Amino acid sequence: MAGARAAAAASAGPSASSGNPPPQEPGLGELLEEFSRTQYRAKDCSGTGGSKVERIEKRCLELFGRDYCYSVIQNVNGDICGHYPQHIVFLEYESSEKEKDTFQSTVQVSKLQDLVNRSKTARCRGRFVCPVILFKGKHICRSATLAGWGELYGRTGYNYIFSGGADDAWADSEDITEEDCALRSSDTHLFDKVRGYDIKLLRYLSVKYICDLMVENKKVKFGMNVTSSEKVDKAQRYADFTLLSIPYPGCEFFKEYKDRDYMAEGLIFNWKQDYVDAPLSIPDFLTCSLNIDWSQYQSWDLVQQTQNYLKLLLSIINSDDDSGLLVHCISGWDRTPLFISLLRLSLWADGLIHTSLKPAEILYLTVAYDWFLFGHMLVDRLSKGEEIFFFCFNFLKHIISEEFSALKTQRRKSLPARDAGFTLEDICMLRRKDRGSTTSLGSDFSLVMESSPGATGSFTYEAVELLPAGAQTQAAWRKSHSSSPQSVLWNRPQPSEDRLPSHQGLGEAKSSSSSSSNHSDFFRMGSSPLEVPKPRLAALSERETRLQEVRSAFLAAYSSTVGLRAAAPSPSGAIGGLLEQFVRGVGLRGTSSSTL
Repeated sequence: MAGARAAAAASAGPSASSGNPPPQEPGLGELLEEFSRTQYRAKDCSGTGGSKVERIEKRCLELFGRDYCYSVIQNVNGDICGHYPQHIVFLEYESSEKEKDTFQSTVQVSKLQDLVNRSKTARCRGRFVCPVILFKGKHICRSATLAGWGELYGRTGYNYIFSGGADDAWADSEDITEEDCALRSSDTHLFDKVRGYDIKLLRYLSVKYICDLMVENKKVKFGMNVTSSEKVDKAQRYADFTLLSIPYPGCEFFKEYKDRDYMAEGLIFNWKQDYVDAPLSIPDFLTCSLNIDWSQYQSWDLVQQTQNYLKLLLSIINSDDDSGLLVHCISGWDRTPLFISLLRLSLWADGLIHTSLKPAEILYLTVAYDWFLFGHMLVDRLSKGEEIFFFCFNFLKHIISEEFSALKTQRRKSLPARDAGFTLEDICMLRRKDRGSTTSLGSDFSLVMESSPGATGSFTYEAVELLPAGAQTQAAWRKSHSSSPQSVLWNRPQPSEDRLPSHQGLGEAKSSSSSSSNHSDFFRMGSSPLEVPKPRLAALSERETRLQEVRSAFLAAYSSTVGLRAAAPSPSGAIGGLLEQFVRGVGLRGTSSSTL
């Protein structure tokens, strides 16, 4: 791993004016074409086709460098992990252009590299705990779940099973070091060693919260436990961490989403399936401030479940606790990027991270880095109709409300106790509330209370001789930020007829699951032509505007490259044609002969 100075900002094009297509990041179409053609593998980045992927990685480094000083974990040829980026970004602190000239790393690079190499064996497919978002000096990380006996003793065979028998399934065997072999020869200390290194890495990153999205306690394949998870570790090695079991449907469930003409409202996961044995479990101190009845989680549809989980994650990272967060599912390349991407876009929409990036730029960054370069198998998911990737960006329409804003909680913390005055922003928010909730949760939930920080447990597994990187990045963050975040008053531009509709949708379809209808917000059932969205009376919030621009840019790029696959014939006709009308109707692109 080597230190790296952030790249200089690239020139940005003018923002889209009313009536014009939303700006698209140069190369986004090329990125989606490559993404839908093959799964990213670090070892394939050299030689034929490598230059295209190298351009994608270079662009990501440039976009990260706009707002952060960072170091790079070198993963050339996939030496550490075959489906992680060749250049893994370790964000250290937010920085101005002046500070980048004097960048000094806040971590002990060689020791972090050593921790990464030693800890990778602990997790499925070697997908170790990797920091990907920096917020208030805290690292938001991603990974796969813990490896079980099945993988530790039969790693190559396991990968062969999970890859469907592909020839490259044996590639991971090249990652096995002499130390790995020595560890596997000692049954008694195997888990203590490999999971001990994993715990060291978590502590080094100051991670306290671990959110497990698996619906299983352990992944079983052919009668063998091939993976495990922190919540069922018999030795309770992870007892000092705050473990959250928030089961979320796997990628297979999103075929039902596609088969329902991409309508998530009313789509409920079947929790009675035999393999589903991980109940929802969240410590009380994390739920007491959220106005959510978690006991009803099995009755939530896909919209409400995703919304509530995102609110939970946002409340954790926005608390006064200085601890970081780890999010993972099984392999860490479907459900994990879904929530990592939503977190990145939500915090960006509030102006809290990636502050210099425009909508098209943050879209490129999250598609390229969070999805493509971390190994999401889009080509496989598309062939099976499991369109979780599309769901992620289409779902942005469901989180435009201020109730998802991390800024809101910060503003409430900074208000005097008896401040009876109203700002322009407060009035706008009241007007929004009076119009009714835009989500499946009640409009009264828009008053988000401050989360109660949890008591930080003392680690007892093994002393760590390294100074936690999280503590250093937090110190660097606090150096340039006040303890009380400033309130931000967004400009609220008037909408136009050509602007992409938000929660009101076409045909007045509702995005709320509590009042879901048989209409998709993409189109109206029947043969009548699509209506062009009418202007709304109230001004749009900055958050809503920014997320709408990201979503509209994604729809435009996706429809012209990947496209949507029509399910069985439905009363609404071919979804592709209707979406094409929608794209043209709201001005995402001009009339063309291409079809979806």
